[in-house]
Amino acid sequence: MSTRSRPHPHSKLRARPDSARSWRKRLWILFRRERFVIPNLITSLGLLLGCYSVILSIHGRFYLSAVMIELAALCDGLDGLVARVSHTASRFGVEYDSLSDVVAFGVAPAGLVYMWGLRPLGTWGLVEAGLFVVCGALRLARFNVQAGLHKPHFVGLPIPGAAVCVAGLFFLCDWLGLKSPQTLYALAGPIVPLLAGMMISRVPYPAFKRIRLRGRRREIIAVALIMMFLLFLVPELVLFAAAAAYLLSGPLRMILI
Repeated sequence: MSTRSRPHPHSKLRARPDSARSWRKRLWILFRRERFVIPNLITSLGLLLGCYSVILSIHGRFYLSAVMIELAALCDGLDGLVARVSHTASRFGVEYDSLSDVVAFGVAPAGLVYMWGLRPLGTWGLVEAGLFVVCGALRLARFNVQAGLHKPHFVGLPIPGAAVCVAGLFFLCDWLGLKSPQTLYALAGPIVPLLAGMMISRVPYPAFKRIRLRGRRREIIAVALIMMFLLFLVPELVLFAAAAAYLLSGPLRMILI
């Protein structure tokens, strides 16, 4: 008589949970190893949106170009948030984010404001657009140098804020129906050098990632709902107002503190 023990009839059923746990463990190990890619993918999406914005400006599709800049700004905030939550912040991410910002928030808004409002100025319009890009690159270089200093605020207007201001100016003019070239370059002409100067200034701007929101859940939800409702009704006006409020927050902070 064979003494070989027969397999238990429910042994396969007992093996399945172990197999499922093994797969979950493998997936978790894969996520832990590859999670650094996720913030960089979001940064890459923002970079591509900036490139698309430039192409749209060349073809005269200014509204969509401004929308792409706003979406790129959303990606810029999201990639940093994901990196902090997943503990994947790195020096590589800081450098890659800055390279992406040069295109998405330097070249793209400069192309938009030149093709839309500064083109009638000729050479001077090119100078202003170029000044915006150069000051934006200088602002990013300074940010990278100061990245490890843990300052409670930004020094100078962040380049995404300047880009959103350019897009907001377009949205305001589009909402008001301002189409005259004289009106457009009369508005954009002084604002672009102002934004460029604010980027390389020493004016302190609030860093939202350092604002403590604990204990303010109801207020945050209420403000978010109001903003979403207004954004649905008058998106152009809300985007301009938000950009203008952030632009003015720096000088007001410097005066009041």
